Amino acid sequence: MDVIVRPLEQADLSVACAINQANVPEVGDATVEHLAWLVDESDVSLVAQADGQLVGHLIALCPGSTYTSPNYTWFAARYDDFLYVDRIAVIATARHGGVASMLYDAAEEHARQRGTPMLACEVNVRPRNEASLRFHEGRGFRPVGEQETYGDAIRVCLLAKDVGR
Repeated sequence: MDVIVRPLEQADLSVACAINQANVPEVGDATVEHLAWLVDESDVSLVAQADGQLVGHLIALCPGSTYTSPNYTWFAARYDDFLYVDRIAVIATARHGGVASMLYDAAEEHARQRGTPMLACEVNVRPRNEASLRFHEGRGFRPVGEQETYGDAIRVCLLAKDVGR
């Protein structure tokens, strides 16, 4: 599979939303309108494309956004500078093919280029997302906290990775 990573464009939003929704509860529920707003708020929004088809996306924000996600605000309250990966989603048939790694590589490079020292994200520990926990550990992320979110329905492990400057 020949994959390219490129900026997420307005024309990608409906397919990106469908990919997002196929990955709930590993990522948060979203409408096309919410994803469009997130892309506008984001510092970087990317898609992975294989053979002309979108197979994944990543949306990340820096401090200063008006985003009120409890996980984003957790990092904003504790760190001055970071790139927070709010969501990454990959279609089922492209998983374990390096797509998520390519999206993260591009996000890390973006962070380094803008002088941001840390990539941040969260992974569900209730319901447990074992594959994502292993993936992030393998990429060098370390736990920096845990919290209950959304009426204690979800518990997340907050993760950070030093990407250098």
